[in-house]
Amino acid sequence: MAFEITEELIEQLELLIEAGNDPQILELLHEVHHADIAEILDELNTEEATHLVKLLDSSTTSEALMELDEDLREELLSNLTPEEIAEELDELDSDDAVDFLSELSDEIQQQVIDAIEDEDHARHIIEMLRYDENSAGGLMARELVRVRETWTVAGCVRKMRAQAQNVTRVHSVYVVDRREHLIGRLSLKDLLTAEAKSKISDIYIPNVDAVNVHDTGEEVARLMQKYDLEAVPVINDMGVLLGRITIDDIVDFIRDEADKDYQMAAGISEDVEADDTVWELTRARLPWLVLGLVGSLAAVNIMQSFQGALTVHPELFFFTPLVAAVAGNVGVQSSAIIVQGLANDNVTGSPWLRLIKEISIGLINGLALGILVIGFGVIVGFGWLLSCTVAVAMLSVIIVAALVGTFVPIILHMRGVDPAIATGPFITTSNDIFGILIYFSLAKLILGF
Repeated sequence: MAFEITEELIEQLELLIEAGNDPQILELLHEVHHADIAEILDELNTEEATHLVKLLDSSTTSEALMELDEDLREELLSNLTPEEIAEELDELDSDDAVDFLSELSDEIQQQVIDAIEDEDHARHIIEMLRYDENSAGGLMARELVRVRETWTVAGCVRKMRAQAQNVTRVHSVYVVDRREHLIGRLSLKDLLTAEAKSKISDIYIPNVDAVNVHDTGEEVARLMQKYDLEAVPVINDMGVLLGRITIDDIVDFIRDEADKDYQMAAGISEDVEADDTVWELTRARLPWLVLGLVGSLAAVNIMQSFQGALTVHPELFFFTPLVAAVAGNVGVQSSAIIVQGLANDNVTGSPWLRLIKEISIGLINGLALGILVIGFGVIVGFGWLLSCTVAVAMLSVIIVAALVGTFVPIILHMRGVDPAIATGPFITTSNDIFGILIYFSLAKLILGF
């Protein structure tokens, strides 16, 4: 039966903590999963949660802390001594330990590292702090099982047992030469069925997919997705095996990147959450709102330059929101497809073929919507000429918006800028301006005002 966190349980824990009844707290939370412990910590106030972290075994609380929101975790860590934080890090893989340390000041980081008992663990953490957090080096864990090609099967099993004690999950066994160069992987089935005196060099699989320590997280994700990998080894420029990235690490990375892209597409310039302060949320939203305001003022200026047209044909004004909305929607649709393709590395082929494709799509969509607009205009009494003018303008706007929505993300990507920025207010505002300009220019040309 699943463990259930209820209001009664939280109230009971609060009373036990207030009374200092630690034995009963330990009995109540005995063998509770770390994910449930994390949820309990989230329900308690900071002082109560800190008491629980200090009371429970580090093997449980270290994993629970990793499940918490970064702000809450940072707040709890600020209430722990460097020695207490070091105890938590001793229970974590090096990649998770680095995530912990990155949230602390440089001074506290050094104190925590000095307090870590396992010198190898501390050295690995120091090395990993040098890598960019979104690179393969920043995502990898140093803990893994590696074997030498010169070992016998019997000797290999003995040494694997010793290594496995420091590894949370053994996804793969990697084979290295005497210089620690990655040369292959070892199938557990082949290991179990081989003769005890057989050499690893006779049974290992030489083909192994690996990533460079400086590869980006996106490149790692694409490789693991393409070959359906649960784990991938990380090597340096000389081919030396440094660590491994597991599927849970890359899923967390993909989720974080998706959250950032979604917020950017919505016009939020910083990574924020719903429970952040008013100032943080305002600071994240305001820049794009200012951009939208500037774009709208530009559109107003364009309309003002055609105010003579509105005097002669005031009915043109009624279709202005329609043209602007269609331009923005088409641009967002086109850019969303391209951004998704760039993220999945699926945008290939000649740019001229893509140009022809987007023009074709724009023509089809524009003709379909144009026919509907003409029918609507005739029915409500706007007349054939005005209705056709709006239809032609909308057709042109759709084609231009599709091209802008397609090629702006590609250009941004080529210049090293996150193309997700092109799916939000940026592309909508620019297409609104283009749409208004094209609409009134064609109306002036056709209606002759």
